[in-house]
Amino acid sequence: MLLLPFDRLPRAFQCAEVKQYYDILDKKRMSLCLKRVTDIVLSLLMIIVLLLPMAVIAVIVKATSKGPVLYKQERVTTYGKRFRIWKFRTMTVGADHAGALVTSAHDNRITGVGATLRKFRLDELPQVFHVLSGKMSFVGTRPEVVKYVERYTPAMTATLLMPAGITSLASIRFKDEDVMIGDVSDPQEVDRIYVEEILPKKMEYNLQYISRFGFRRDIYLMASTFKHVIS
Repeated sequence: MLLLPFDRLPRAFQCAEVKQYYDILDKKRMSLCLKRVTDIVLSLLMIIVLLLPMAVIAVIVKATSKGPVLYKQERVTTYGKRFRIWKFRTMTVGADHAGALVTSAHDNRITGVGATLRKFRLDELPQVFHVLSGKMSFVGTRPEVVKYVERYTPAMTATLLMPAGITSLASIRFKDEDVMIGDVSDPQEVDRIYVEEILPKKMEYNLQYISRFGFRRDIYLMASTFKHVIS
């Protein structure tokens, strides 16, 4: 990925809180280049290897619940750009309008097959196409919906200096995010818990990732993610 000159960043990024993280990345342009090359090579290999498994998952999703195979939702990535993320659908049709944008424990909007896909993160597989296109990376801050990005502090905005990721240190630490939210049914309360209690803690890990960014660390986080999913 290419790091834009600081004075060409969107206005919201041109602040002292973002500048300290920009300066860190500015000194690691070679690692950023290696990151992008790795994303292209690995995503191509994964698409070839996973094409058949993804086709099987698509058939199962379609056969077990009404609605489209893919779930698409507007998310935010590098420099605040918006894109429509792809996931295998794990919830009932219209779930976005029937509750909060994040799930709670025992959320009745999740389908039976969807629960299994989420457990092993198989619903995220279609995102390898986003990695190939450059909208996402294998490692980086998970892309949030616009509603939550609008609540970012200036420092949190620094996480958008890099492409959104499929996995991250925060993803590993908060793999049971729905359990942390608990059996809360009120959408407004779920949103409050997420924005006020969970999101700030996740962002601490995401900003820590930028502070310590390096190509080898990305490899370590990918391996750690695989280990946690399997275990």
